[in-house]
Amino acid sequence: MAVFHPFGETASRPAGSAAPQICDAAAIQVSDARYLNRRAEKQGSDEPRYEDDDAVEAISRLVAAPYHHPIEIAPGVRLTFLDAGHVLGSAVSLLDVVEGDTHRRVAYTGDLGRYERPILRDPEVAERADVLVCESTYGHRLHEGTDELDEDLARVVPRTSERGGKLYIPTFALERAQEVIFALKKLRRHGRIPPLPVYVDSPLTVKLTDVFRLHPECFDVETRALLRGSGSPFDFEDLRYVEDVAGSKAIDAEPEPSIVIAASGMCEAGRILYHLKAGIEDPKNTILIVGYQAQHTLGRRLVEGRSRVRIFGVERDRRAEVVVLNGFSAHADQGDLLRYADRCRERGPLGKIALIHGEPRAQEVLAKMLRARGHGEVVIPAPGDLLEID
Repeated sequence: MAVFHPFGETASRPAGSAAPQICDAAAIQVSDARYLNRRAEKQGSDEPRYEDDDAVEAISRLVAAPYHHPIEIAPGVRLTFLDAGHVLGSAVSLLDVVEGDTHRRVAYTGDLGRYERPILRDPEVAERADVLVCESTYGHRLHEGTDELDEDLARVVPRTSERGGKLYIPTFALERAQEVIFALKKLRRHGRIPPLPVYVDSPLTVKLTDVFRLHPECFDVETRALLRGSGSPFDFEDLRYVEDVAGSKAIDAEPEPSIVIAASGMCEAGRILYHLKAGIEDPKNTILIVGYQAQHTLGRRLVEGRSRVRIFGVERDRRAEVVVLNGFSAHADQGDLLRYADRCRERGPLGKIALIHGEPRAQEVLAKMLRARGHGEVVIPAPGDLLEID
């Protein structure tokens, strides 16, 4: 998020989505510790790294900074945020460093968004950067386009409904959930999917969707037009936001087909685990993976097609269908990353690119592609490496 611990006068813009995310993370830490302690039958054997009080203390020190507003964070060091187009409030960080007569600019993408995607604006390009520190999550692949993604989703939903099953969609509460809701609304509006009940079963997602509604200035042209014409892009008939535990439990008890959107996106915590526990062994159901799954997560094991997976410490047969739609990812793909680097070079004098935040194969493929396009020095730093700026 575009937030900072200021050294001087603070900006007035609210921190937006940072507060509910940090509080939710604290709640997960506490819940995990309690579960592990019960399982080990030892009270106090495992302590959460931080709790609600720690989260509140951290949030009190966060101050939002508007895009394009330079902030001096140390003598001779100025920070400016640009819209990264990844999630609401995400930012490309520009660091301007002045030493004597020497001025250098480092652009750090953080998580970079995609071009021509619904809801948010395209990533803003850094100008006059000497060094680009760039993520590389999908440096080795291309995502499906929006039209192809809609086609795939329009096939998955009716197929699951015809079997009488439930469609479980693990999502990140910020951005991914809202994109899925947006896509489902569009398909329903055009009559391409049946009018099933859709449950957004995540208190954090509910809070963050409210934050989205408050910030139409961050939306792209298409979404703003939708707001003017037919109300919120995050509401439609049969869409129900669930916050209480009783309502969450009732979803799996209902026999009719439905769509369940729940956190967490990698199936490592949150209410999605309870839904998977209830439905993963039923072949009528479908688990729809709509984002990157890190190694050693339950989501990654589902993507790999494992026939047995562990949920809450118990091995279960995976009989539900698993479908992967990477096109929903909010991360830039290979084409987006190349496009961003090229545009940074056009606004020069870009001399060095450092690739981070990616698995080795993705980094190596992207580095090769960048060099082939004439980018001079492309490096893949390891932990502890120092990056010199000429």
